Amino acid sequence: MDLLSGRKANEIFEGQVHVYKHMYVYLNSMCLKWCIELEVPTIIYNHEKPITLHELISILQVPPSKISGVERLMRHLSHNGFFDIVTIHDDDDENKEEKEAYALTIASELLVKGTEYCLIPMAKCSLDPSVSSSYNLLGKWTLEENLTLSEISLGTNLWNFLSKNPSILTSFNESMASDSQMVKLALKDHNAVFEGLESIVDVGSGNGTVSKIISDMFPKLKCIVFDLPHVVENFSGTNSNNLSFIGGDMFNFIPEADAVLLKWILHDWDDEHCVKILKKCKDAISKNTKGGKAIIIDFVINEKQDEFGLTQMKLRMDIAMTTLNGKERSEEEFKKLFLEAGFEDYKIFPLTGMYSLIVVFS
Repeated sequence: MDLLSGRKANEIFEGQVHVYKHMYVYLNSMCLKWCIELEVPTIIYNHEKPITLHELISILQVPPSKISGVERLMRHLSHNGFFDIVTIHDDDDENKEEKEAYALTIASELLVKGTEYCLIPMAKCSLDPSVSSSYNLLGKWTLEENLTLSEISLGTNLWNFLSKNPSILTSFNESMASDSQMVKLALKDHNAVFEGLESIVDVGSGNGTVSKIISDMFPKLKCIVFDLPHVVENFSGTNSNNLSFIGGDMFNFIPEADAVLLKWILHDWDDEHCVKILKKCKDAISKNTKGGKAIIIDFVINEKQDEFGLTQMKLRMDIAMTTLNGKERSEEEFKKLFLEAGFEDYKIFPLTGMYSLIVVFS
């Protein structure tokens, strides 16, 4: 029996389109990588006005045989929201001929080098072949008992790989720092979460970008950056009056404070490890007589509310985390962790388009 014998032709064609769209979706990432490697957004920014194809290929020194390719790459990126194609008049042309030019959008403005909210480090780290190529082994990962995808593709778990490759660890920390700049923008509307605190420990935060942001916002708040010893050893010399770095293992202890901050930490771990982390958080804040709290910045999956298509992106991140034995979670899944770790209550606030701010009370 023909499986599709009962289907109309247009239904089959729709199915074909859906399959093909997903077959070639990797080209979206590769075009983005091309754009970043050639610094196209920075070139347009420095041009100080929309740039024509002729001007762009001249700056890039593109050989004649690749001009058409550049035009098509820019068309693809424009179609996907990274550039606007606008009409301009050439001031040097006596006939004032109209020409098409490329202008930055909010997405490509985030890819201009040296700007405050630049996401280039995050994009470069995520698109590094050592990361992206590993997903070719998803089938093998599925059939291997207890091995993470990095253990299959890199021969060791992600954290060991990073610790043994300083340049990649630096890239990873820079990517987390660039993402944290978005948190800086968002925290301006959430000052109340930190009011009344005298101390906070930022767990697993690498170079301490978020702590630096918080310490600048609240000069009287003592901020402790707590990460593995080999991570913080290069930053211990940057201690200031209200910012310090301490090395250790969060599964053994977390320094005492009024609050513990976990940004993009719990999604790295399975439920069992998350409960252990949260219990250590509870121990760390237990001496606060006014009631300590854990402050969590993470994705919260809500498939019933899908503004801007965020659920698809969060589900993709869930795949990435699942292959490392972690996961993205729904509110119910977070609630289960909090209760099992001994916390009494929690509140969830929208933070950025992607992240939520979860405040958990002991």
